[in-house]
Amino acid sequence: QVQLVESGGGLVQAGGSLRLSCVASGFTFSSYYMRWYRQAPGKERELVARITTATSTDYAGSVKGRFTISRDNAKNTVYLQMSTLKPEDTAVYYCNSRILGLDYWGNGTLVTVSS
Repeated sequence: QVQLVESGGGLVQAGGSLRLSCVASGFTFSSYYMRWYRQAPGKERELVARITTATSTDYAGSVKGRFTISRDNAKNTVYLQMSTLKPEDTAVYYCNSRILGLDYWGNGTLVTVSS
């Protein structure tokens, strides 16, 4: 079955950096786009970044220039490098893949940015 397992979250001061990882299993990782979403307390889940099978990338305006999404197909892993973090980046970050019209999610990893 499809599994997505995120890691790498934690507490960081504003201006700091973190790298999130998401290990995928149960499907042909290299054949699918991968996405990172986040959900802040009291807010809706929002798309942060997307990477295609050809490694083209797209970002939400709020993170462009600060976050970088990448993938390693040999390791079935997608990464989110986050730099110059701001308190408003505090959220649970989720890995996502859409397979045959169905959305699959990991359990999320909490990122807390202190001011």
